[in-house]
Parts: sequence; structure tokens; C-alpha cells
Amino acid sequence: MTAPAAPAQPVDPVRPPRVDAHQHLWRLARGDYRWLRADVPALAPIHRDFEPDDLLPLLQAHGVSQTVLVQAADSEAETEYMLQLATLHGWIGGVVGWVDLSRRESVPALRRWAGHPKFKGVRPMLQDLPEADWIARLPHPEVMACIADLGLRVDALVQPWHLSHLLRFLDRHPDLPVVIDHAAKPQLASRDEAGGWHADWAQPWRAGMTELASRPGLHCKVSGLLTEADGAARAGGAAGRQALQPVWHLLRSTFGPQRLIWGSDWPVLNLAADYAAWIALSDELMQDLSPEEQRAIRHDNAVAFYGLTL
Repeated sequence: MTAPAAPAQPVDPVRPPRVDAHQHLWRLARGDYRWLRADVPALAPIHRDFEPDDLLPLLQAHGVSQTVLVQAADSEAETEYMLQLATLHGWIGGVVGWVDLSRRESVPALRRWAGHPKFKGVRPMLQDLPEADWIARLPHPEVMACIADLGLRVDALVQPWHLSHLLRFLDRHPDLPVVIDHAAKPQLASRDEAGGWHADWAQPWRAGMTELASRPGLHCKVSGLLTEADGAARAGGAAGRQALQPVWHLLRSTFGPQRLIWGSDWPVLNLAADYAAWIALSDELMQDLSPEEQRAIRHDNAVAFYGLTL
């Protein structure tokens, strides 16, 4: 039996139903979430199952009409699991799975999944790989050609030290739809004597993101930022706004409202704040935009980028 979809929301020409373009679901007994370790105290709040019934009340409370379910394990089995969930739950509008981009043996899986209308793309877990330049050197040409032929997208899970290598990848695949997850994770909790925005990561992040934004087909997700902050800023509110304002200013001025996509990164978000706090803070950051620009970031850009069916 198909589970209930999120209830239909009134269509508001200024502020339409929101799309959450980045969320996860997991079942620990599946056994392939190697990063989600019980012996890491910082992960204790999310070291449990997160199922569709845990998320649906949040979607209903905040007018979220669809989500994009993104991989959390580097296994093809998890992609199969996510596609099963997407079949059962109408509010999962798209799935971003995982394959090893470096192995030509990944092609059959991609072609098989492409038969599912909600399979939208893949995400290599670049932040967890030992080689910072992996994305620039190792993707197999036949796998990349298959991704292009199937009209799939790539989510780039990167950090500041990956940005120059991501540029090389984009130069090799200029027509590939790519979105940077979590604004490349600016290291807001990093501190030196002069403060976080003067630490070693900050200048390469600014320069790299500015250069990346010059690629017209590249998008960026406004997501996963509070978990990069520290102290009171992690909970959102005024401290959160102060911490994230420089990030928002750069994203707005480089990518512009037509290439920014809103997401929650739930349930990883729970390590810092709750769903309502992130919505409130991100909406506050967007207050200086026009209603049409806000609509684009909250809804339209995700629909267009991932090819979601309304």
C-alpha cells in the first residue's frame, strides 16, 4: 500500500509550497552507513533509524510538497533501498544515489535505475575519500558518458580543499548538470587568532566558490550550514544569522537567486538545530530578495534542476 503523500498546499503565487532538495533516510540494520558510528559521541543524536514517518510531520507542518532523497552510504544497495522508498511515498520527488564513478562496471546499475522515474542523479562521497583530487582524475569516461546520455545530475559533496579539483572536473564536463552540496561546507567552526573568516580555509573557499560560480550551469545548495558552525550559532537565531551572513552574501552575489537551491540536510541537521529553526533562519537570510527570487530558491530551482514532476 502506498503511504500518504504530504497534503496538497494552496498555490500561492508569491510563496509556493517548498521543496526540500536535500534530505536523508536511513535504517541502521542495513549496515552500510560506515560514517555513522556508534563510538562517535558527536553522532549520538542521529545514530538511530530515520524513516519516512519521522519526516512526514515536518513536511506537513512547513508546507513542503516534495523532497529529494540523497544517498548516505557508498553502496548500490542503498540506492535500491531509496528507490523502493520513493515508489512508496509520493512526496519523495527524486532520488540521488551512489555508484563508483571510477568503475565501468557501474554502467549497468545506472541504466537499470534510469528506468525509475524518480532516479535523478548520483553523488560520490568526495569528502570521505583520501585523495582530494579524486573527482578530477578517476571518474571513468564510460561512466561519465552514461550519466550524460541518461540526463542525470551530479551532486558534489565537497569541502573547501576540493574546489580547485572540482573546477577541473567541470572543465572536462562543461555540459553536465552539477550542484554543490552545502555550499562546499565553509568551515565556520574553524578558529585562529583572528577569527574563523581569517582562517586558512576562508580565502580558498571564497576564491574557489567565486570561480565555480562563473560556470553558468553549476548550481549550489543552501543547506547543511548550521552543522558547520559552532557555539550558539548552531541553533540558528540571531547568532546563526551572524555566522551565516558572510556565506549568504557570497552565494547570493556569485550564483544569484536563479542557481541557489534550498535544502534541509535533515536529519544531519538535528546535530545542530531543528527543521523549524533552519527554515526560519534561511527565510530571514532571503528577506532582501524579491518574492520571485525567494520562490526560485525555495521551490522552482529544485524542480527545474532535478526535473521533478509537480
